[in-house]
Amino acid sequence: MLDERICMALRKRGIGELYTHQGQAVHLAKQKQHIVAVTPTASGKSLCYNVPVLEEILADENNRALYLFPTKALAQDQMSDLHEMIHDMGVEVRCHTYDGDTAPQIRTTVRKAGHVVITNPDMLHSGILPHHAKWVSFFENLRYIVIDELHTYRGVFGSHVANVIARLKRICTYYGSSPQFICTSATIANPKELAEELTGETFQLIDQNGAPRGKKHFIFYNPPMVNQPLQIRQSAMTKVNELAGQFLKEGIQTIVFAKSRVRVELILSRLQELTKRNFGPSAIRGYRGGYLPKQRREIEKGLRSGDIKGVVSTNALELGVDIGQLEVCIMTGYPGTIASSWQQAGRAGRRQNESAVLMVAASTPLDQYMVKNPNYFFERPPETARLNPHNLVIFIDHLKCAAYELPFRSGDTFGGEIVDDYLDYLAEQHVVHFKASKWYWMNDAFPAHGISLRSASQENVVIVDQSDVTNHVVIGEMDRFSAMTLLHDEAIYLHQGVQYQVEYLDWDEKKAFVREVQVEYFTDANLAVSLRVLEEDESREEENASVSFGDVSVTGKATIFKKLRLTTMENIGSGPIHLPEEELHTNAMWVSFHLAVLNEIGQEWLDQALVGLANLLHHAAPVHVMCDRGDIRVVPQIKADHSELPTIFIYDSYPGGIGLAKEIYTRTEAVFGHVEALLDSCGCEAGCLRVLVMHQANEI
Repeated sequence: MLDERICMALRKRGIGELYTHQGQAVHLAKQKQHIVAVTPTASGKSLCYNVPVLEEILADENNRALYLFPTKALAQDQMSDLHEMIHDMGVEVRCHTYDGDTAPQIRTTVRKAGHVVITNPDMLHSGILPHHAKWVSFFENLRYIVIDELHTYRGVFGSHVANVIARLKRICTYYGSSPQFICTSATIANPKELAEELTGETFQLIDQNGAPRGKKHFIFYNPPMVNQPLQIRQSAMTKVNELAGQFLKEGIQTIVFAKSRVRVELILSRLQELTKRNFGPSAIRGYRGGYLPKQRREIEKGLRSGDIKGVVSTNALELGVDIGQLEVCIMTGYPGTIASSWQQAGRAGRRQNESAVLMVAASTPLDQYMVKNPNYFFERPPETARLNPHNLVIFIDHLKCAAYELPFRSGDTFGGEIVDDYLDYLAEQHVVHFKASKWYWMNDAFPAHGISLRSASQENVVIVDQSDVTNHVVIGEMDRFSAMTLLHDEAIYLHQGVQYQVEYLDWDEKKAFVREVQVEYFTDANLAVSLRVLEEDESREEENASVSFGDVSVTGKATIFKKLRLTTMENIGSGPIHLPEEELHTNAMWVSFHLAVLNEIGQEWLDQALVGLANLLHHAAPVHVMCDRGDIRVVPQIKADHSELPTIFIYDSYPGGIGLAKEIYTRTEAVFGHVEALLDSCGCEAGCLRVLVMHQANEI
């Protein structure tokens, strides 16, 4: 039986009874179980944690709860929703966000008196855990830890956050609390496993959705062919602009998803041009990483109120930020995973409204396979999310943070592993000091400050607009590795549909100085990559190839950039890029083909065959390990240094690896089977080396 004040608040919101999944969550929470609820977008997952948390606080006003959201936007959105519920209850429950935007004078109040503290993993990592002595009463009384959007905690980010959670649990133990976890997630194949890997606890799974759903119309659209021999179709972006423009002109609120920041800005500028007679430019907005918080809040508010008719976004809006009830979702190409596709589709027709979802296929092999085999999309289960908390680079970084927060005793564990040997190594590096069976932090540095949870780069490049010589304004930021190819000197950077030219990239100070321009082109940079094997950990022989896994060293250097005309994508110029090399030590799997394959194909065709196979693998592999294409890289070598055999390498784009290459190594047969299916769906009769690449795929 729920507290009557909660029942009253629910009735005011038009909720007479809970959905079955919400009721099950409340029941299991009362039994002190760790729970993970997995239901579709807009199914009321927030009540799965808000109701148990509020009940606990109403029972004892000293109880506390910590809410973790992957983005500040989502945290702000959920705080507003919780505030409304608390207001309807007519009680004093103090709920606050605690992030980089929180004013200093409010932070003391939050630490000492906040019943519910809403934050993100980054702030927990660098702003709360290192200063736990200021949060004593909070940690002593912490009853619940809520982790929303669980599916986002995979790969690099998830591996970091698992270690942040290990640090959080260690501090809770120190202060005598043992909080209960409530996690919610979009649909993935392994939510229970992911929750347990992330937190180190045993979970009960809730995966039966009890919420009603509005009808959703899926349309898979293949743009018309413009070059039959080469199987080239009309640009997906061009068709998306045309379709979205038609919906917007009819006053139908529409969201468009694109895969990259550049594509978001290109589509946005074109849509603003197409609809300028219907709306002002502020009615069609962009939304992506790099925008400042004030801009993002303004866009979210405009979508909810209906003032903004259309938004073009990267996957930043896949998450459950309340942006109102959009009627149409258009995807520029297949998003890359089944799970991500359903998340994007869920942004239209929230709750019980009818909606339309259009997936406009690009000419890529994976897009063409999906649009020609829709049953694959609708019948295939969602992907498995992977993380690797014991990546050595990540693990050591967080062990340093944990040592700074509390000393370690001999035999102590961190993340389920005894860490004496690691601490001995850190003592040799004069980072910690061993005395009386304890390791103490002794370095002057503040370890959490230099560790980014979301990127291979430890620092972001700040983008400074100097169009107005008297007032330089920061308009965004970008991670270092992306900056190599997007913010080099003379690059055209697109922001909110406005073009900026990079006047100077100060690589040492991590600042890019830009000014506003109007040109008919954008820029695209080439990245030269060299790779060598450091150590082979595992290997197995197949009929005509060997498949291996191990450590590699990768060296990348941005070399030249091209100027591409906005309308036709033709190359109208180029220039050099003068930036230093970046070196990466990581994990990789590789396939080395035996000489019999080389002899059968012939030396003159080998280069093209390897490049073709590598391209297909880069499309197929992410589908099987639930990652973005940028999380892995695929490099073909006609003669690998370590074996002098034709070889294709697939490596993790993060120091030390995050388990993606290892997963591909264990699922090589499935990945190459997918490559074969892509080839079978290819419409080319000649000219794309179909038979030669098919031969290589069949050899595995």
